[in-house]
Amino acid sequence: MTDANLFEPRFQNADAAREHLEAIHWPNGPVCPHCKSKNATRLEGGKHRPGLVQCNNCRKQFTVTVGTVFERSKVPLNKWLLATHLMCASKKGISAHQLHRMLGVTYKTAWFMAHRIREAMKPSDDGPMGGPGGTVEVDETYFGKDKTKPKSRMAMRHMNRIVSLVDRATGRSTSIVFTEPFTTENVSRLLYTKIDRRSRLITDEAKAYKGPGKQFAKHESVYHFGGEYVRGDVTTNTVEGFFGIFKRGMRGVYQHCGQQHLNRYVAEFDFRYTNRTACGVNDVERTDIALKGIAGKRLTYRRTSAIAA
Repeated sequence: MTDANLFEPRFQNADAAREHLEAIHWPNGPVCPHCKSKNATRLEGGKHRPGLVQCNNCRKQFTVTVGTVFERSKVPLNKWLLATHLMCASKKGISAHQLHRMLGVTYKTAWFMAHRIREAMKPSDDGPMGGPGGTVEVDETYFGKDKTKPKSRMAMRHMNRIVSLVDRATGRSTSIVFTEPFTTENVSRLLYTKIDRRSRLITDEAKAYKGPGKQFAKHESVYHFGGEYVRGDVTTNTVEGFFGIFKRGMRGVYQHCGQQHLNRYVAEFDFRYTNRTACGVNDVERTDIALKGIAGKRLTYRRTSAIAA
């Protein structure tokens, strides 16, 4: 199955949605989120709420949403699954206002749901990119005002700097809102953490890349300032393509993003790009990957509204 019908039971019925979540998280039966025991009994009928399970070891009761970003939500599960699918299937994102209209929930609820889903999209495995024979492109772009920086006549001086890394072989994208000064030391710390040093590194001519570039198997760059964008297979066009999708989505769909939430929006675009059709992942599979990511990522409204996102 490559396409999801929005009238499928899991998008229309809370019980079917719960069964779909259980199939993803409990393929071999219920697992207690408290003690990780598989020795559990389903509590059915009577006054028990649907999907309730009791652990026979720690004796605590739970459902498939306990310990996830869906925990304690009063929004029906089928609406959660539909919102997740809409966000995963929309290449440039879908606004909270659109979710509010389509799901029949308040705008505030839709906004909070979208942030919870973005939290689920954050990668659980954040290991180094590239490797022997691999090539990683690195570049930076600018979006939105950074209120911590003084105003300047040069627009980029007071904007948020976003550094993105794209692995050519796997298609994986990793982006960071770079709040520190763009120095060799700070760039080195980022590259050494995110990229396997046995990789080939491709960047533009920025001086901050020259020092750390020596620590990789090979470092090549294109001279954008001089009008050079391609030299053989030396180019940053792949990561520039990611920036194009990101900016069209942020300007055309979301339009405004508070600086404190930018990290989550960047993670959303990274998720869809890493799991795009060109990488062999269709809309249904992408949604299920996001639903797998809901575990262990509780997110309260207070945390969502905090300055440090």
